[in-house]
Amino acid sequence: MSAPAQFVDPRQVRRNFARAAATYDAAAVLQREVGSRMLERLDYVRIEPQRVLDLGCGTGASLTALQERYPQAQLIGADLSEAMLRAGRGQRSRLRWLLPFVRGNRTPLLAADAAALPLRHGSLGLLWSNLMLQWVDDPLPVFREMHRVLEVGGLLMFSAFGPDTLRELRASFGDGYAHTQRFTDMHDFGDMLVECGFSDPVMDMEVLTMTYASLDDLFRDLRRSGSACAMLARAHGLSGRRAWREMREAYAALARDGRLPATFEVIYGHAWKAAPKKTEDGRAIVRFERQRAR
Repeated sequence: MSAPAQFVDPRQVRRNFARAAATYDAAAVLQREVGSRMLERLDYVRIEPQRVLDLGCGTGASLTALQERYPQAQLIGADLSEAMLRAGRGQRSRLRWLLPFVRGNRTPLLAADAAALPLRHGSLGLLWSNLMLQWVDDPLPVFREMHRVLEVGGLLMFSAFGPDTLRELRASFGDGYAHTQRFTDMHDFGDMLVECGFSDPVMDMEVLTMTYASLDDLFRDLRRSGSACAMLARAHGLSGRRAWREMREAYAALARDGRLPATFEVIYGHAWKAAPKKTEDGRAIVRFERQRAR
């Protein structure tokens, strides 16, 4: 039996974020904005989790806000990049001296593969993941793992970039190589959640547009935030001068009022882990509720 096709280069993902660890927080304006919008969505959810995991936590920008919202919960951060986690540890150590409410909250930070988390079955009340899924080869096994570690009644809340993200950049290249990640459609995410056993998935989407004075500024932002292309089908050498010039000319034609647009389709999703309807060997589970005598 042949192995499934692989599209994302996990070693390149690690390299990109290792190189960006020192510059990530200054460059990740969009990531923080999306995280802030996700936090607002928690205002409409009634949940008091005992344990919260930030999966793909990076340097831990969301951990402090989640701890403020759920002060009694144990917070855990996990990320594929050890360099990003080390940067986050240093920042949180400095914060403990400056902000009293952070002092004493030594959040465990785990270097881990999102599809193989070192956590017990049913050990989390909330699993939070901001803009991580585009860096995995296949979201389906990641959703299965998320479902495994959530307790019954636990909530998954995530964001991810959708297919229109960086569409201007893709359209400007004509060399046949991948220049952005492969982004999953919102409806496909919803189907995956149902397949993995999640209940009542809710999906929605918005389009955000960043503008740049130059194409070099866009590339700089992508590089400094670790968001450069990590697809196996990317160009592995330098582009020729002609191809590079043609790409720049094509992108320049999209300018409006002297600014270059960069589209980001942001997908938001949340779903609950319901009680199982079948045992692991496929037998149906029938539940009886005792009724009080009248």
